[in-house]
Amino acid sequence: MTDRGLNTLPPALAAGDEQAYATLYDILGERLFRTAVAITGSREDARDLVQELFVAMVRSRDKLSRVDNLAAYMFTSLRRLAIRTSNRSRRNAAALAGRARQAAAAASGADEPNDQGERMERALAALGTPQREVIALKIDGGLTFAEIAAVLGVSANTAASRYRYALENLRATLR
Repeated sequence: MTDRGLNTLPPALAAGDEQAYATLYDILGERLFRTAVAITGSREDARDLVQELFVAMVRSRDKLSRVDNLAAYMFTSLRRLAIRTSNRSRRNAAALAGRARQAAAAASGADEPNDQGERMERALAALGTPQREVIALKIDGGLTFAEIAAVLGVSANTAASRYRYALENLRATLR
């Protein structure tokens, strides 16, 4: 099942269908985890966050029948949960280090920016939160700009602009 097929799942999820939850996890689990790592800065916190997300979904499953875009809903819920739990944990350095290679590749077009990891970590840390969030949702979450817009509550053009500006800032910093 593809992301488009996700939108057929809400009725089954609302009904508590275990197979629907398994399918949802199979499709989005890894992307949610990578995005959670980028947001929290910790693999452990990211695991907890994704688990809390699915537990919360099961607890409030009656709301799922009204969801039109399940991927956007999941990433929005993940972001809100991360914001709530970020007050308990502020370990962004680990996430920046883990993401440095991917972001450097996106910024420079290189396949393996091994020598730039430390510089990229500092460059990512220097970005504002809105730009870091867009980078995480685009690269780790694999979301479209329309989905990122829905997650962040901004227009698709704003999401695309933030992404473009973030990449420009990363390129300038790495030169």
